[in-house]
Amino acid sequence: MAAKRGGKRPGAGRTKGLLNRATKEHKATLSDLARTHTAVALKALVTVATKGESESARVSAANALLDRAYGKPRQSIEHMGEGGGPIQTQGVVLDPERLKAMTDDELAALEKALGRLQRGDSDGAGRDDGPVSADAYSGTLDGDEE
Repeated sequence: MAAKRGGKRPGAGRTKGLLNRATKEHKATLSDLARTHTAVALKALVTVATKGESESARVSAANALLDRAYGKPRQSIEHMGEGGGPIQTQGVVLDPERLKAMTDDELAALEKALGRLQRGDSDGAGRDDGPVSADAYSGTLDGDEE
């Protein structure tokens, strides 16, 4: 059977997010135009860095020149948890089949435990009795007294 001509076909057309030819040419033209003024811009920065009226203008121009000559220095960001310790994370993986098999009472208890996890406490009143975890695989809730 011959392929259907015209109309919508799976996989046809430009991939979403890719630039079309006109956009690529436009961006290339703008960057080419900007590059033609590089020497003038650098001379202006050098002039401001050496003869600028205010100290802040001279420092700013000097930084701009250094960034262009050597690249911007890397900035490290350090993430840490409370008191400088590791970041504490909590996650719950729920099995959809196990959730379907749970009773209304089990689902209510699970919802209560998950709400406490989200708030960061174990009873909703700010008291911390230790970690609360919900296990949708076994149907048990750790941290709850029955």
